[in-house]
Amino acid sequence: MDELAGLLDGPRARGAFLLRAQLAPPWSMRIQDEAPLTLVAVLRGSAWVCFDDGTTRKLTAGDVAVLRGPDPYTFCDHPDTTPQVVVGPEQVCTTPGGQEVVMTGLGLRTWGNDPHGPTTLLVGTYQLSGEVSRRLLGALPVLVVVAVPDSPVMTLLGAEISRDEPGQEAVLDRLLDLLLIDVLRKWFAGPESGPWYRAYADPVVGRALRLLQHRPEHPWTVATLAAATGVSRAALARRFTELVGEPPMAYLTGWRLALAADLLRDPDTTLAAVARRVGYSSPFALSAAFKRAHGVSPQRHRRGAAARPG
Repeated sequence: MDELAGLLDGPRARGAFLLRAQLAPPWSMRIQDEAPLTLVAVLRGSAWVCFDDGTTRKLTAGDVAVLRGPDPYTFCDHPDTTPQVVVGPEQVCTTPGGQEVVMTGLGLRTWGNDPHGPTTLLVGTYQLSGEVSRRLLGALPVLVVVAVPDSPVMTLLGAEISRDEPGQEAVLDRLLDLLLIDVLRKWFAGPESGPWYRAYADPVVGRALRLLQHRPEHPWTVATLAAATGVSRAALARRFTELVGEPPMAYLTGWRLALAADLLRDPDTTLAAVARRVGYSSPFALSAAFKRAHGVSPQRHRRGAAARPG
């Protein structure tokens, strides 16, 4: 599994909050739900996304925005429109003054202020878990916008969202996942993805990354990694640190421990088995490294993961 595959495999919708919004100006929604990841696709019309630091971005039909939480933001018809609704955790809606608001429905999974409004949005909210997902989501900025005007997935999701067939929730979850994957793949392949993608595209550093990610159990050293990539130790260390932002062995340690944290979520996998799969010589060695990185023992991490929903 490479890092992009890890990112795309990590966010999996399971009964995700998903709706279609039909809106006519003036409209403005303050989003304070603290969701780790939200996807908003503009099917018709336009919308603005506004952040508290003054940054704004206009979205038009065919644009898909991926927002990395948990900081709040506002979706509106224009930056000057005052928020009318505040969306909090668990999608509880209130007025800006704190009074609970009962959202008016316009049909199955459809909400808004006008069934014939010029703007149609698809909104999907993920609640993510897993160390690999958290590590990889760190590669994303707060806002990613990609134009996919001819996306068949977005068209199909828009058509399926108002249907009520057996297994419809699973169908919608998978379509939401596919749209997210499509958008993130396009973004990571573009110029805005920054040094992370350049590192993966580099013929030397990219090969080193793949070796570390696909074979974390191997007893890698800078020397063996340099030999496998056909360069000197000094050249590999310099180039890797320049593009990735940390030395090869520091990166490997972080990757191993992220994988270990996710493997520990399975109560049937022993600590010894996890240690072998991620390249530690013994459960004790893994425990010591894990506690240094996460501040808790693997056992305590496992108990905490088991207690969390989803």
